[in-house]
Amino acid sequence: MQRDELASYLDGCLEAARFRDYCPNGLQVEGCAEVGRIVCGVTASQALIEAAIAARADALLVHHGWFWRGEDGRVIGFRKQRMARLLAHDINLYAYHLPLDAHAEWGNNAQLARHLGWRVEGRFGEQELGFFGSPAASSRTAAELATALEHVLGRRPQLVGNGQRTLRRIAWCSGGAQGYFEQAIAAGADCFVSGEISEQTWHLAQESGIPYIAAGHHATERYGVQALGAHLQERHGLECIYVDIDNPV
Repeated sequence: MQRDELASYLDGCLEAARFRDYCPNGLQVEGCAEVGRIVCGVTASQALIEAAIAARADALLVHHGWFWRGEDGRVIGFRKQRMARLLAHDINLYAYHLPLDAHAEWGNNAQLARHLGWRVEGRFGEQELGFFGSPAASSRTAAELATALEHVLGRRPQLVGNGQRTLRRIAWCSGGAQGYFEQAIAAGADCFVSGEISEQTWHLAQESGIPYIAAGHHATERYGVQALGAHLQERHGLECIYVDIDNPV
């Protein structure tokens, strides 16, 4: 598939243009003109770049790319090392941040629900990035939900607040969405799940009576890029290889 054809296809499928984001979405670094093999991963780190080089990939497809708002724009230090390796091997870099959180089928939030057996019933929050719905029948309490997350994600989540609260409606937003906690409460959630936790989150969980589960930024955002890669492989015959660079955060 041609490099720019793939960029156009992904931009359209993920509706990249409609999001107000903290970084550019789409083709971030131009490499070879023809794409046949793609390495998929959560973050365009040095380790993932080296994995792509070892796999003789034509492209990297990630959730966390480069050129974030407010970052130092100089290409020096680790930024120079990353870019130099990518350019030296003519590898394209495609990155989709909020579009890959929000997509109804391949998005991180939709895929998290699929892996945990949650029923999606609606959206909330800025740009409708947050999801809400019903938990699996086996997760009747916040503590049971935390156990299910640990089993599926392979890491122990941090549960704050009342672990014995009965769950009828849950809300979730992958990654660093602890700022959505108040909106989740307003949406009628009995528990909110995200990736990270801040100091003030503990107090809000105690005072509101609504438990909060921090299940890991990386852990909650592994599934979207895998689902998107599987789609590209099935629909366009592209070889997509998912590489998980372990990150406990």
